[in-house]
Amino acid sequence: MRRKDKEITNPNLITEIIKANYICRIALSDKNQPYIIPMNYGYKTNSIYLHCAKKGKKIDIINKNSKVCFEITDSIEIVTADKACGYGTRFRSVIGFGKIKQIDDTAEKAEALKIIMNQHTGSTDWNIKESSADKLGILKIKIELVTGKISGIEKK
Repeated sequence: MRRKDKEITNPNLITEIIKANYICRIALSDKNQPYIIPMNYGYKTNSIYLHCAKKGKKIDIINKNSKVCFEITDSIEIVTADKACGYGTRFRSVIGFGKIKQIDDTAEKAEALKIIMNQHTGSTDWNIKESSADKLGILKIKIELVTGKISGIEKK
């Protein structure tokens, strides 16, 4: 990272950012053509879980190339000024890399849905039927590398 003063080196802060948010943008590559999708997600144990349709463009791309990049941003605030070059943005962000795969096991899909629901509601008390989970596509990103950046906000 060019601006070392903005780099987040505390892994606990990176995890805090991932756990505090709801939208993850995943970037895939299809024959040297980038493809990015904003998705709801859940995080647990160095993995990001996403739900989607079982078929479609992203599934076709993932089946050819399992490498993925993801991005999560929060605490976004525009900083105004009298001059254009004085404007800026306060934020915290995380960018990570890993491998993405479809989950086929029905019980694992149901557990992943509970993780996603916990991310969005703070509750783990969800009764998800395996028959319902089986109808959905579930993706899992196993995080291999993650970095963080902070701007205009005090580091913890």
